[in-house]
Amino acid sequence: MVSRRRVLAWGLGGLGAAVVAGTGGAELILHGVLPGKSSLERLTGGCDVATPTLAEAAVGPSTSGTFDSAARQRSVGYSIAYPPGHGPGSQLPLVLALHGYGGNHTNALSDLSLGQALALSVGGTPLPPMALVAADGGGGYWHAHPAPGADDPMGMLVDELIPMCQKLGLGQPPQRIGAIGISMGGYGALLLAEQHPGLLSAVAAISPAVWTTYGEARGANAGAFASAADFAAHDIIARASSLGATAVRIASGKDDPFHPGVEVLARALPAGATVVSTKGCHTNGFELSQEPDSLAFLAAHLA
Repeated sequence: MVSRRRVLAWGLGGLGAAVVAGTGGAELILHGVLPGKSSLERLTGGCDVATPTLAEAAVGPSTSGTFDSAARQRSVGYSIAYPPGHGPGSQLPLVLALHGYGGNHTNALSDLSLGQALALSVGGTPLPPMALVAADGGGGYWHAHPAPGADDPMGMLVDELIPMCQKLGLGQPPQRIGAIGISMGGYGALLLAEQHPGLLSAVAAISPAVWTTYGEARGANAGAFASAADFAAHDIIARASSLGATAVRIASGKDDPFHPGVEVLARALPAGATVVSTKGCHTNGFELSQEPDSLAFLAAHLA
């Protein structure tokens, strides 16, 4: 159900089209594709969250570059960050950071670079050492899309990015691999764990973009899925039971337009999954507030 407060917020500033599109229609507003993001944040009182104290050590080294992706049929940008005291040549667990809609490898984490994220202290304790990698996944929700314009960001992650990192000593067995994602990236991180059981030891999704129907998804983003059959093939709620061997943490704000879908997903998850449902919206502030605990969760399961 859409709250009266949210309807009022969407109805102001020429946002009626988003209401017609359905709950998920706010995605494009929240990513700045349609006008009204600032109005939505001001008018929904659930958006105000406490900003965490982000104590960090000296940031470790990072490297960026491009590679030719056969899966995506284009050149793909990437960044790899190392924790403080480590660098190229270090043997470390690996965490994939999947960016949100409209993002890329340079901004996969809200208001934090990959290096800054690895230098955080959580509860006064530095994060255990691990490496973070991000790559350009486009706007296609991290799954394979058919021709014309065939694009397979999931294949890029599994068949190209992870092997490239393993050649560098990152996520190479017996070291473990995890994933973190925000919004579209949160959906993608969960999809990656579902489609490739055993690949990831842990996954953390912040404000994941979860729809319950194809109509909802198409109303918000016509490019997310090519058809109803494509949506069904990549429905993370329907396949949530496959996450039984993966440690899962999901955090969602109660005033996030995707929260109803997250609640349905939470009921489908295997026992033991961690679901944080708290005050907040689909905003950078909420995402930033959840990043330290999400990274600590991953580190604990990758050590």
